[in-house]
Amino acid sequence: MTDAPETTTPAMRATRSGFVALIGAPNAGKSTLVNQLVGAKVSIVTHKVQTTRAIVRGIATHDNAQIVFIDTPGIFKPKRRLDTAMVTTAWGGAKDADLILVLIDAERGIKGDAAAILERLKDVRQPKVLILNKVDRVDPEKLLKLTATANESVNFERTFMVSALTGSGCKDLLDFLAKRLPEGPWYYPEDQISDLPMRQLAAEITREKLYLRLHQELPYSSHIETEKWEELPDGSVRIQQVIFVERDSQKKIVLGHKGETIRAIGQASRMEIGGILEQKVHLFLFVKVRENWGDDPERYREMGLDFPH
Repeated sequence: MTDAPETTTPAMRATRSGFVALIGAPNAGKSTLVNQLVGAKVSIVTHKVQTTRAIVRGIATHDNAQIVFIDTPGIFKPKRRLDTAMVTTAWGGAKDADLILVLIDAERGIKGDAAAILERLKDVRQPKVLILNKVDRVDPEKLLKLTATANESVNFERTFMVSALTGSGCKDLLDFLAKRLPEGPWYYPEDQISDLPMRQLAAEITREKLYLRLHQELPYSSHIETEKWEELPDGSVRIQQVIFVERDSQKKIVLGHKGETIRAIGQASRMEIGGILEQKVHLFLFVKVRENWGDDPERYREMGLDFPH
């Protein structure tokens, strides 16, 4: 009688881990893709460009690998101090990663910010992978041309075609990343999905609800801070947040007629935060005017950005 062949169980295989940066033009779908790959909401998604300000890390466990995604701010031509800080942060995040995923909106193609990103990537030494997003909206011939053009410009290891919204192609991408990352111990506990402190994630969720409600009317120069976080004896949590805007006219927009707008924002945010925490949430929102907060170094530190001098 012969012994059965040994099988390698997942627990016996060496673990892998690493940091994977997503870079791309604003609204290319980076935050949607990170949330899809992680399987949970870790990055805010709105129609408004440049909503991801600092580097947000989402953590996916796939097979024996822990993949730490760095969702960087969209890269664009900066016009103001805040823009400069965001773009500097995005390139810094890319240079610190083991692997760079370059996301291109297949509908928009390679032009403007996307073309400028490909040009600058020639000087970045990390291995790079091309991700064409929104491929379900583009005919195959155009996708093949885009792939050829991008690969002529930059030496990509692989090209993946995905729909971040539906998840199409995302499992293939995760399979590749899980095998591609170096062997090593995991950085985070198995059930952790983000390294954002919960107070900061709660502020990000409220900022998303604010933008979704007011994306036409409110400039993105608003900032949200979680001021108080109190665990109550009944197992619920009391959260107090402040929405900072730059002018009185913006404060009126956020409050809305008889406070209707801020109530709706608060209700949507409370439900989502409660779902993540699996606790009842009492959320209190306040609006304050803080002129020129975009020139205040302290605000940049709170957002995880370097203050550009």
